[in-house]
Amino acid sequence: MTDSLDTDKLQIGLEAIHDAGVPGVFTEVRDGDQIWCGAAGVADLATGRPVTADMRHRVGSITKSFTAAAVLRQVESGAIDLDAPIGRYLPHLVPGERGRQITVRMLISHTSGLAEYLPYAYTSLAAFPAVAKTTPESFEDNRFTRFDPVKIIALGVDAPATGAPGSTPGVYSNTNYFLLCQLLEKVTGETAEQYITHDVIERAGLRNTELPTGTQIDGPHSLHYESWFGMFEPPRDFSVFDMSFVGPAASLISTVSDLNHFFGLLLAGEIVSPESLAQMQRTGPVVSFEGKLVDYGLGLHRFTLPGRRTCWGHDGSVWGGGAVSMISADGRRRFSLAVNLQRWNRFDANGIPQPHPIDHALHAFIQLAMCG
Repeated sequence: MTDSLDTDKLQIGLEAIHDAGVPGVFTEVRDGDQIWCGAAGVADLATGRPVTADMRHRVGSITKSFTAAAVLRQVESGAIDLDAPIGRYLPHLVPGERGRQITVRMLISHTSGLAEYLPYAYTSLAAFPAVAKTTPESFEDNRFTRFDPVKIIALGVDAPATGAPGSTPGVYSNTNYFLLCQLLEKVTGETAEQYITHDVIERAGLRNTELPTGTQIDGPHSLHYESWFGMFEPPRDFSVFDMSFVGPAASLISTVSDLNHFFGLLLAGEIVSPESLAQMQRTGPVVSFEGKLVDYGLGLHRFTLPGRRTCWGHDGSVWGGGAVSMISADGRRRFSLAVNLQRWNRFDANGIPQPHPIDHALHAFIQLAMCG
């Protein structure tokens, strides 16, 4: 059981995240029919414009929950077989034995063994150099670079495999979701952005959520400040950026209210069928970008909070923007939160990112929001 929302404590928790170093943070927390919206800090460091809880924001890999739901919708229609090899649909993108071994399910669950393409994009596409060599100029030079998804997929497919298809733990890889987007295009005749928009976003009634085709965030929004582990000092705004380098794997723009509404509908079996939801909630260990083991299903994280409370959702980050969305297993308690700073940690002498007060403040707020 959770307590009803203690809005004073929630506001203090938001202020603690801001005081720890995040320029701006905003959230919506729900407990049953009770809804609280809060914000702390600024959307623009230069002008002091405050953040507000209704702002639109780039939410990164939370996009994967939408993409996974779109694929499951096509599974329900019979157009996609969840356990069919991807080579049946896209033999030109995953040829040979791997195309026959890697299934659609393995792509959604990050157990395909296909590598993340980004480290290879650093050199092959001259987009984002290795962390140690990053300069503000490298990001600025590629702010408006348009990437070809087929070339991006080839980087991940051609890279050394992270494991055998279906082996665990899986390894988190955006290559998997680029392939899922090509799969959606193959079976629907639309771009992934078009299909996800009308069959997931619009059907759910999310008026402030979109997969952008341009570089701007329309409507009220915060600037997105990227620190890149202290190498951008002061952090630089990257809210204007061509997101084709992640596509419908991580490019979604949304609001905390829309995210709460989406995950509420999803867990109620109203986005996909209850049978498909059960498939999404079949989890296994996956190694995250940070090297941590996460409990991952089909586009969903399972979070276990203090007191063994089980929650579902996803988190995500882009250059300068981060978000997390969770809902309790019974659907009663949920929250979504956005921050306008990313990669605030600093490296130690061995190049390992070190804990930061922001981490502690975020963890404390998550526990307060979800557990009371």
